[in-house]
Amino acid sequence: MTTPLLPRYGTGSLAEVLPSVLAALGEPGPAPIALPSVRAACVLLVDGLGAELLRTHAVDAPFLAAMADAGPLTVGFPSTTPISLATLGTGLPPGGHGIVGLSFDPGDHALLDALRWTRDRDGRHHDQRETHVPEVVQPHDTALQRAAAAGIVVTMVAPRFQRESGLTRAALRGGDFHGVFALGDLAAETVSGLSGPGRRLCYAYHSDLDTLGHVHGPGTLPWRLQLRQIDLLVSTIAAALPPDALLVVTGDHGMVTVDRAPDFDADERLQAGVALLGGDARARHVYTVDGAADDVLATWRTVLGDDAWVVPRDEAVAANWFGPLGPHVAGRIGDVVAAMRGGTALVRTRAEPKLAALIGQHGSLTSAEQLVPLLVAGPAG
Repeated sequence: MTTPLLPRYGTGSLAEVLPSVLAALGEPGPAPIALPSVRAACVLLVDGLGAELLRTHAVDAPFLAAMADAGPLTVGFPSTTPISLATLGTGLPPGGHGIVGLSFDPGDHALLDALRWTRDRDGRHHDQRETHVPEVVQPHDTALQRAAAAGIVVTMVAPRFQRESGLTRAALRGGDFHGVFALGDLAAETVSGLSGPGRRLCYAYHSDLDTLGHVHGPGTLPWRLQLRQIDLLVSTIAAALPPDALLVVTGDHGMVTVDRAPDFDADERLQAGVALLGGDARARHVYTVDGAADDVLATWRTVLGDDAWVVPRDEAVAANWFGPLGPHVAGRIGDVVAAMRGGTALVRTRAEPKLAALIGQHGSLTSAEQLVPLLVAGPAG
């Protein structure tokens, strides 16, 4: 069995990006990633931009392929959007910021959907921003807050619906939010955010590459044509950069194509002893009933075999899957943690029908999911 690719927390992960950018802007503190000194900087996160996918399809992204690459970086575990955005936004590993899964138990024996910040009841999504206040679930200051406190003008450019979302409040609070509709106003708002007087930091986000990877599969023609649009977006922003500004482009995970999909909802062996099943199809948190953890671990290892790395919580923590744990974070991690291998996705066709139907998935510890580029344009290149 191949070994998992463990995140490089502290030296080469998403957690090191914004601290290094702040150092480039003149703020004291560690800078694990060497960047030139600048007056203004933008971090553009392209959802689903994996390093291996970009390398394979470099012909569709000539500008990105020609940029200076300070990566690849690992994203952390699970390699899923809310975890990665919180890791980038706080400069902490998942064990530090505490958002440990696409869905996880925050401590009251029910699942919190970290992407929507909701709970599902009666087939509906119920807002949890008052019940599970994002600033309490993730209490650490973000890098954007630290930058603003230092007098840096901070701009956040993202889809309009993300304004005041639970995930934005938890992971990326602290900037002046500029909501956008499409690639054109994303580019315009990003350039504007870098162009005023004084030190400036812009965080920008684009999601459509991930969407097409999920729906059509990574590397398919629709995905490749979307990558071409992103290449044009990045070249447009880079061409309009002020001479003393830096553009850093990265991703929050890669993606794999699913070729095997065992169904938890149809397998009584996997259900036995399980109180809650969190995470997503490539990275599962298994919360067990009292006294059942050892039996669940043994059963899951037998049923999934070489399709997954299945370990108890303590082993996942000791192996640094989540990084050092902050107070109260250990209980958010499943009693058993399962990270899928190859093209396997552990789906739930009844409880998660939309997620189960996706062709492209991510979340695990394979290089295809873990590695993202760190591309630099401006004074460095």
